[in-house]
Amino acid sequence: MKIVLTGGGTGGHFFPVIAVAEEINKMVDDQKIAHVEMYYFSDAPYDKEALFENRIHFVEIPAGKLRVYFSLKNFSDMVKTAYGCLLALWKLFQVYPDVVFAKGAYASFPTLMAARILRIPVIIHESDSAPGRVTAWAGKFAQYIALSYAESAQYFPQNKVAHVGQPVRPELEHPIFDGAHEFLHLESGVPAVFIMGGSLGAQIINDAVIGALPELLKNYQVIHQTGKANFEEISGRASLVLENNDYKTRYQPYAFLNPLAMRMAAGVSSIVITRAGSSLFEIGSWGIPAIVIPITQTNNDHQRKNAYNYARAGAGIVIEEKNLTPHIIANEVDRIVKDLNLHNRMSKAAHDFYQPEAAKKIAHKVIEIGLSHLKTK
Repeated sequence: MKIVLTGGGTGGHFFPVIAVAEEINKMVDDQKIAHVEMYYFSDAPYDKEALFENRIHFVEIPAGKLRVYFSLKNFSDMVKTAYGCLLALWKLFQVYPDVVFAKGAYASFPTLMAARILRIPVIIHESDSAPGRVTAWAGKFAQYIALSYAESAQYFPQNKVAHVGQPVRPELEHPIFDGAHEFLHLESGVPAVFIMGGSLGAQIINDAVIGALPELLKNYQVIHQTGKANFEEISGRASLVLENNDYKTRYQPYAFLNPLAMRMAAGVSSIVITRAGSSLFEIGSWGIPAIVIPITQTNNDHQRKNAYNYARAGAGIVIEEKNLTPHIIANEVDRIVKDLNLHNRMSKAAHDFYQPEAAKKIAHKVIEIGLSHLKTK
């Protein structure tokens, strides 16, 4: 059996693919399914090590973004995407897989187009409350549509959808408590605030946090994932702001946190400040209350919809970018952390929001459909 995985562009699209691939490998080994090969079709490998560890062959397929606003780049990207569709058709015909699992985003479009032409079964997963353009289109011919949010079911044929949750890599699921304070250079006995704006960081969050530091550090420690591109600037600004502050050692900025460090940060943190992407499900698996700051302008306004769905579940509160100030951040952190009943309710709601077997459910469907197609060859 041959399985093609596709998606990419960001970690939010790539790592759920890896989570599903890990479960596929477990099921293949447990059920002793012979001769299974996996391929990853995308414009870039994103993480070569993760592909290698999961025995996935990378096949480069060019793809371009189609912007909803006018840009000269749209013309060159259209040519790139057209070439990618032709190349994907040829490469997919050569591999001729039994099933394609797609995570969405522009990088999956050429492979999905080729799969439709070759009539190869397609499974898709949608991470957001409102689907992206590629996923919405692919939903018309996909055999199975897995959803992170039940609210997005309205955009797809009802007989194909299943609300399974978001695939999260096992190495991110469980917080680590032992040794976390020492590893992250934190004081024991002082609650921590974990700020994660994604692997690239979030400038508007970084700016507000810098302004809030003098107030926050009186009662909290701050673990701040700034993003690699922003680390030098943010850590430099923080040093100036905290130059004469008695609590300046309570601020710990990091350009990037690997899965081990993320789990340790989760283990010591009382609250998380985050964007409204796939990280919400990681935070849900940790059972930590969240302050969610959605990106104001996203396709189909999906980040705001994600944020408010998470808030309605009781797992977090939303601060819009237009209302984001250092004082509001500090006040909301205080309000949630110091109200033990509220904090406990939000922690439980976060756990309830997370569905721990999403990757396993999708992997099971991939193998089921793949084996069924294999028998018809």
